[in-house]
Amino acid sequence: MTGARLLRGVVGAAGFLLAGELVIRFGLSEDLLFPPPSVILREAALLAADVTFLDGLATTLTNWALGLLVAIAAGVPLGVLLGALAPVERAVRPVLEFLRPIPSVAIIPLAILLIPQDAMMKVSVVVYASVWPILINTLYGMHDVDPLSKDTLRSFGFGRLAVLARVSLPSAAPFIATGIRIAAGIALILAVSAELLAGGTSGIGVYVIQAGSGNRTDLIMAATCWAGIFGVLANLALLSGERRLFRWHLMRTGAAPS
Repeated sequence: MTGARLLRGVVGAAGFLLAGELVIRFGLSEDLLFPPPSVILREAALLAADVTFLDGLATTLTNWALGLLVAIAAGVPLGVLLGALAPVERAVRPVLEFLRPIPSVAIIPLAILLIPQDAMMKVSVVVYASVWPILINTLYGMHDVDPLSKDTLRSFGFGRLAVLARVSLPSAAPFIATGIRIAAGIALILAVSAELLAGGTSGIGVYVIQAGSGNRTDLIMAATCWAGIFGVLANLALLSGERRLFRWHLMRTGAAPS
């Protein structure tokens, strides 16, 4: 079934590209200059040998990885702390609910003003954007822990830390993994967005700005295509890891992969 699902996805993507090719070549006005998918894919393939683009790709992925790792290091412990201590959660929750809806892209101009170092500014924006799904999913995972399991362990004389390590964290782990997977996509969006708004010397967003200054729509879309490809690969890798590590959780919730 996994192979069939993959085949359906490939057929769907191919159909979408074919439809786009036909519409752009025969259905749009000649005044609208937009490259068809065949041209975009060709340029995307050529970018794989472009040293300048590859350097920018490495810069973007470095900022993405650093920001995501810092978000994990901050979001998971904070979510566990708030989930384990209800009074602390009630005290902090209004602040979280105030900050969480603020669009992450909207803080980029503020980050530019407050953080003069370019790489640190971009990583900080990625951290702010990606910490929320990790924190919230960790918090929800802690709330989903079976209270009977915790009470049973306490009845055998285990302390709070032992209950946390033996019951709460293993039970919340699938929620944490889901939060990290969601955060990975958000982190990539913000890594590129920060480059688009703040500029710099290297990065996918910087490459897009330079291509736009030369009216190279094909290169803009080709670079964007690479960002999308990496996002898909990262999501698939994390999803595969979830299914392997937490098969028991999928079986329990009735969502086991077919």
